[in-house]
Amino acid sequence: MNIWIVVGIIVVVLGFILGNIFLLQQSAKTKLPKPTKDNNDNFDDDDWDKK
Repeated sequence: MNIWIVVGIIVVVLGFILGNIFLLQQSAKTKLPKPTKDNNDNFDDDDWDKK
């Protein structure tokens, strides 16, 4: 196999792995917003009887 193909595959795989690691680090730093209301307020138990 041509050496440039092997080098290209290694570069692509390392780029994919490093990109995912950096994405995980970025998402770990991101703060999620606090919900301002209870999402279960709109839930009706009667909706289950209709199905």
